[in-house]
Amino acid sequence: MRFAAALTAGAGMAVATLFPGMALAAEAHELPGETMSLWWALPFAGLLLSIATGPLLFHRVWEHHYGKVTLLWAALTVVPLAVAFGMPSATEAVLHALLTEYMSFIILLFALFTISGGILVAGNIHGTPLVNAGLLLIGAMLASVIGTTGASMILIRPILRANDNRPFNAHVVIFFIFLVSNIGGSLTPLGDPPLFVGFLRGIDFFWTAANLHQETLFVGGLVLAVFLVMDIILHRREAGAPKIKDPTPDTKVRIRGLANVPLLAGLIGAILLSATWKPGVAFSVQGVSLELQNLVRDAIILALALLSLGVSHKSHRQANNFHWEPIAEVAKLFAGIFICIVPVIAILRAGADGALAPLVSLVTSPTGEPNDLAYFWMTGALSSFLDNAPTYLVFFELAGGNPQHLMTTLASTLAAISAGAVFMGANTYIGNAPNFMVYAIARHRGVKMPGFFGYMAWSGAVLIPIFLIAGILFFR
Repeated sequence: MRFAAALTAGAGMAVATLFPGMALAAEAHELPGETMSLWWALPFAGLLLSIATGPLLFHRVWEHHYGKVTLLWAALTVVPLAVAFGMPSATEAVLHALLTEYMSFIILLFALFTISGGILVAGNIHGTPLVNAGLLLIGAMLASVIGTTGASMILIRPILRANDNRPFNAHVVIFFIFLVSNIGGSLTPLGDPPLFVGFLRGIDFFWTAANLHQETLFVGGLVLAVFLVMDIILHRREAGAPKIKDPTPDTKVRIRGLANVPLLAGLIGAILLSATWKPGVAFSVQGVSLELQNLVRDAIILALALLSLGVSHKSHRQANNFHWEPIAEVAKLFAGIFICIVPVIAILRAGADGALAPLVSLVTSPTGEPNDLAYFWMTGALSSFLDNAPTYLVFFELAGGNPQHLMTTLASTLAAISAGAVFMGANTYIGNAPNFMVYAIARHRGVKMPGFFGYMAWSGAVLIPIFLIAGILFFR
């Protein structure tokens, strides 16, 4: 989708903020998910199929026209919604997705991408198995502090440089996505969007660390161990292969662009502010309620990103090979995903009355108690292909939606939902936004990354067995 659509929506939001008397308090027009068939999921499935096959089957066409393809699938969602349920309902549903979800989502990613792009880990180290494992461990720990996007953007380029003279290096990026872009962000609400959604819904800040640390250590430790064994085997195999001249010889490592570190701290502060400051002020745009604290948060985050462009040295960004294509690609594709997911989420929210009722029944035991193992796998399976933040929210509500009850009586259920959303975002390139950003950066740096289904073969072979064991140990 073109940025013009997002800018138009943003302009409407700004008018409503500055001139609340002009805001339109439209009547609520929710989509009737209980009456919608699975045919409404076809545009979403088509977009996913396009993302999966485009780079593989028609690479050049996809590279130049993926925005148009995304716009087409979005139109095939919006126009039928308007025809079937009326323009007010379709407008409110799409604007709700763009203004309350996509806008904050892409502003946060844009800021993390921009600020972290100004931090240069200069120099280079040799990507031996132990060094690579150490970098992955550091990145996984950082992910819960500065977010999976921030940690991914700061460390992906150093780890690419460390391994750019190795004939086998795609697996390093794949495990980087597993650990840094996903699993590592499971300990705080700052780490991954689903946990941030829970935080805004009333889940205590430290609840995730207290209740998910065992699962995170187990899953992350096993994945890191598998990587280390695989990297040792491939490193030894490379010893007998023809040597590749190292394009970035080993030099002393230094961290440049430290002026961006306080900006990252400010970004975290803005997120915490929006969760603790509740002035009770909201503005309505076509029936979509925008709360003041969220508008202020997004404005601060955007200002910090723009400030980063001013305080960062251009040479640092050039050394990082920083350019806007990765974030532009994510922005366009996820704009389409957020729009095409609207009818799917409506069907899911219908629960037992919707077309996906068989899936909903799977998370409830015959006695009426929540089935934690099913919650883990259902949340994870949908998070692999849908955006994991709204998927988390759907199952959060399905489990009752009461934060105090979920943190105490149903703590194991909430842990299963949280772990499924965060861990299994690593199953596909589109499960979590940093996945695609890392993929795009690695591909532009010449790494022969697997396609959509090739990556799923890796995640299926490495992650699914580990998730099976973790599910039995923690959620059965």
